Amino acid sequence: MSAPLYQLKAEFFKTLGHPVRIRVLELLSRREHAVSEMLSEIGVEAAHLSQQLAVLRRANLVVPRREGSAVYYSLTNPQTAELLRVARTILSGVLTGQAELLADLQAADPDPGTGPRRRGPAPR
Repeated sequence: MSAPLYQLKAEFFKTLGHPVRIRVLELLSRREHAVSEMLSEIGVEAAHLSQQLAVLRRANLVVPRREGSAVYYSLTNPQTAELLRVARTILSGVLTGQAELLADLQAADPDPGTGPRRRGPAPR
């Protein structure tokens, strides 16, 4: 018996649950990149990037291509780039809502002395 679709979706999102993997996918959303390019863009150790690329390969989200001694990666499906764009839109909405809520809470605070502490010298 195969795994239910919701379980497969959960595994898919777990694969996306690492900042380096997200950054790799964002870079590859623009164009194919050599591993050496990704290293300089992402700023992690080569071994760490290699581990994250292996996870993405096993999930069939990226595909490598060798050209001489260089290895280039690209997305296996352009819809991955669309998924990242949708995630950015959702997060922008959430953060905007949180900023508005914070502003409402600060405006409704009857005693400004109970809010967050101010930095710097006390007002005279």
